[in-house]
Amino acid sequence: MELFSAEFFSALISIIIIDLVLAGDNAIVIGLAARNLPKHQQKQTIIWGTVGAIVIRALATLAVVWLLKIPGLLLVGGVLLVWIAYKLLVEDKGHEVEAGNSMWEAIRTIIIADALMGLDNVLAVAGAAHGSFLLVILGLLISIPIVVWGSTLILKWIERFPIIVTIGAGILAWTASKMIVGEPFLKEYFANPFVKYGFELLVVAGVLIVGKMKKAKEHKKGNLKEV
Repeated sequence: MELFSAEFFSALISIIIIDLVLAGDNAIVIGLAARNLPKHQQKQTIIWGTVGAIVIRALATLAVVWLLKIPGLLLVGGVLLVWIAYKLLVEDKGHEVEAGNSMWEAIRTIIIADALMGLDNVLAVAGAAHGSFLLVILGLLISIPIVVWGSTLILKWIERFPIIVTIGAGILAWTASKMIVGEPFLKEYFANPFVKYGFELLVVAGVLIVGKMKKAKEHKKGNLKEV
């Protein structure tokens, strides 16, 4: 991939959107972990907790970028990412995080919670980066500060405009399909552009349609219980 080409910027935009959609909840975790601390310690805790989380996230993503070069893992990663895109549409996430009673305890909680919650994010970003370590780092540098300092705004946007989650799930599904068609031992099956782009479109449409149907079914079931 050429530096600063249309493909480069397309991948970078995908990574930023993936980070914002999948990491929005992580900012809430940071706030919850620091809520019992004195006001003067909360800011420091959030900053150091975020720095630690970014370092762990960057190292994990770079490791996954390297691992995806192993034959067969692009296919596995793509299939997992299809499932993550589907879950993004149908699941309602909770935020059950224990607050730390000391600064270092809160920082540790933030780092561990982010590492556990960020597994889907790591795989998605690694897939969208197409093997570029520069894209991974740029995506993190741009999106993480936005998530941390603009978390409330991001979550309000998502609540007000649910289409943001749908767009995010669509990008995840598209990234997953590109990982699958990019698998070296499957390339001969996707040599025909019609088959390749048709498959990518099918994956995106399938995730969005099935996810929306499942969400509508659960919503209807919830309404019936209330009655």
